[in-house]
Amino acid sequence: MTDIDTELTALAREIDATCRLTGRFVLRSGRVASEYFDKYRLEADPRLLDRVAARLAALVPAGTEVLAGLEMGGIPVVTALGRHTGLPCAFVRKAAKEYGTARLAEGAEVAGRQVLVVEDVVTSGGQVVISTGQLRDLGARVEHALCVIDRAEGGAEALAGHGIALRALLTRADLDAHRVG
Repeated sequence: MTDIDTELTALAREIDATCRLTGRFVLRSGRVASEYFDKYRLEADPRLLDRVAARLAALVPAGTEVLAGLEMGGIPVVTALGRHTGLPCAFVRKAAKEYGTARLAEGAEVAGRQVLVVEDVVTSGGQVVISTGQLRDLGARVEHALCVIDRAEGGAEALAGHGIALRALLTRADLDAHRVG
């Protein structure tokens, strides 16, 4: 992000103010932290989510045919992004359901199409790698992933190792740099 882009700076500040919590939080790793980033507060705010999606639209690679949102946080992001791009969406489960259509990817067909994987926050990139592999097994062509926030904890490098280029609207450093208070 550049300092010239005051709109994106304002968006980073609003996301940070909305999502950064202080207190005592036990993380998935078992570590205790005094700060927590609650990404669902962003996704639950329709106006903020719409502004994010409008900015993400410019990052969608040319040639993308389907936007694929990952369960759970990528689903609201991909839905909002689809409104701004006009592209069809697929909703990707962590595992195929065992009833009804028994599909892994619901919504738009992914086989034979250029698919952009969409996630809310990327940390290690693990779920994006797993889901991309599953989408590729279904015949999707996946070369890029897009996220709202790259926490810059090795995710982009992990994805690159699997032939996936990560594009992010913001990084954790952007949020820290533009933090209010």
